[in-house]
Amino acid sequence: MKIVQWNPAKELDEFQHRLSSFFNRREEGVWAPLVDVVEEEKDFVIKAEIPDVDRENIKVTVSDGVLTLSGERKFEQENRTKTYHRVERGYGSFARSFTLPEAVEAEKVTADCKNGLLTVRVPKAAKSLPREVEVKIS
Repeated sequence: MKIVQWNPAKELDEFQHRLSSFFNRREEGVWAPLVDVVEEEKDFVIKAEIPDVDRENIKVTVSDGVLTLSGERKFEQENRTKTYHRVERGYGSFARSFTLPEAVEAEKVTADCKNGLLTVRVPKAAKSLPREVEVKIS
């Protein structure tokens, strides 16, 4: 059996995500990409699913300790020869925001978009990285 520390903030975040996903599916022009947030040894990695979103329509910003992913997936309405029987994917503008820990280097955030996956890396500050200190025994 493994003991896991209870994190109420994580549970609230998951509840908020489920609730906003529920409502976003019912609002026209609003959707939110699914996101994974992973802590690695030297940085935090945020991966967002954004298929069919052009790079020109993606914006990644960091302001006052908050990382925001925003953009727009446009619906192909100009092709009038197609008859749509069902449209389930979300279209329109999106925005996801994440509060960053204090010990990160916000000015060194990088983003890459490949095959419909936006990957954002937020480096940890050098002082917060784990380090080994040898203690001399007297």
